[in-house]
Amino acid sequence: MALGPKGRPQRIRDPLHDLIEFDTGRFEQMLWQVIQSPSFQRLRRVRQLGFSEYVYPGATHTRFGHSLGVFFNARRLMRNVRRHIGADNFDQYRSEAALAAALLHDVGHGPFSHSFEAIGKSLNLKYAKHEDVSDEIIRNTEVAGILDSYIPGMSVQVADIIGAKTPADVYSSVVSSQFDADRLDYMQRDRMMTGTQHSEIDLTWLIANLELDAVPFGVEEEKVGDVETFVLSSKAIYAAETYVVGLFQLYPTVYFHKATRSAEKVFFHLCERVFRLTREGKSELVGLSNANPIISFAENPDSLQNALRLDDSVIWGSLAELCESRDSLVSQLAAMLRERRLPKSIDLRTAVSRELGDGAPAEVIDRAVLLARNALGAWCDEQGAEVPPIWIDTAQRVPYKEFQEDIGPLNQILIRHNGGLVDLKEVSPIVNSIRPFKLDRAYIPFPDNGAGKLITDIVKEKVKEA
Repeated sequence: MALGPKGRPQRIRDPLHDLIEFDTGRFEQMLWQVIQSPSFQRLRRVRQLGFSEYVYPGATHTRFGHSLGVFFNARRLMRNVRRHIGADNFDQYRSEAALAAALLHDVGHGPFSHSFEAIGKSLNLKYAKHEDVSDEIIRNTEVAGILDSYIPGMSVQVADIIGAKTPADVYSSVVSSQFDADRLDYMQRDRMMTGTQHSEIDLTWLIANLELDAVPFGVEEEKVGDVETFVLSSKAIYAAETYVVGLFQLYPTVYFHKATRSAEKVFFHLCERVFRLTREGKSELVGLSNANPIISFAENPDSLQNALRLDDSVIWGSLAELCESRDSLVSQLAAMLRERRLPKSIDLRTAVSRELGDGAPAEVIDRAVLLARNALGAWCDEQGAEVPPIWIDTAQRVPYKEFQEDIGPLNQILIRHNGGLVDLKEVSPIVNSIRPFKLDRAYIPFPDNGAGKLITDIVKEKVKEA
């Protein structure tokens, strides 16, 4: 039940949204039961920003708080949908399924959030990708029973909304789109908890100017039909610009910070080594008991129960024992992570630009970086070491996704302009001018291995070839 003392709604005090209330109605009482489930409570032990605490000491907030915030935003957006559609045309069931999806969208995250997914991809683990784990939790655990007790089949609807590659309607676009409840929470929450002084958005003004409209969509330039989606009035152009720019700025300053990415690399290689030793029947070298959740998961990664026993606290609590491992790589990597002795990084893009000099064309820089990156990767492969002497890190963030027919208008930010609807990029010189942020770094995990000079020499060589 979601009722507190004397029949009052349940309230949660949130640092970003203040009071998040769950009312006395049957639907929100059901969601309160979902929150009390072990699967959801586990999110209290999964940090939202993984290793960002190593850079921003305040970044200790969790997926639990973020998930509540996404629900809060989704409910706010859904009220806007109802106001524009009207009570007679509003689909209450689709709305409630989307709100439940907003609450549960991150329920499957593993230790240190996205950091764990790279390990799963490398080792082909069934339950490392959080979307897959979320789907399994929603369909086949106590969460499914709670959802289906409200309306039979709701668990399937919720899982389908979260798993869809593109939003099917305006209700699901509240959960996943370029202007959704998820982004509206994490960009504000992450800014607040890291203490960064940029990326502030005027959410109140954005929502006040949020409207609905039927937007045509097609395939291969032929109209298929109309779909109802969010649009912004022309008064919100500048607030929309700030939203796009603010979200974009979080990537180079927070999510892609060199120290955070460095810690993620250490964590990746540590877990990969532990898992490989365990799979080879050498778990006694790792230094953990057979009952440790890490060993249990490494031995049987296809068990959902084993996957759900993993969280940040399990990893942190195991580091002291891992530092005493009989395997030198495990002990070394564990100590690096525990004591924040992070690998030195070299920015390949900066190194290439320095060699080329001012005014070098972007395509020449890109080509030289790619050549250098490939050469370093080939050299590492030749060494045959299980943990390479140089770690390559590459990523890219596009500030704003342009319209794609196969995705449709539900992923765009559309603005009312001169009597019609246009993509934000068409009316915003600022959004149109922002170039993607490209990350290309080399990390040197172990000292005195000559890697720094090798990187410099390869960069100089590949600049000449570019």
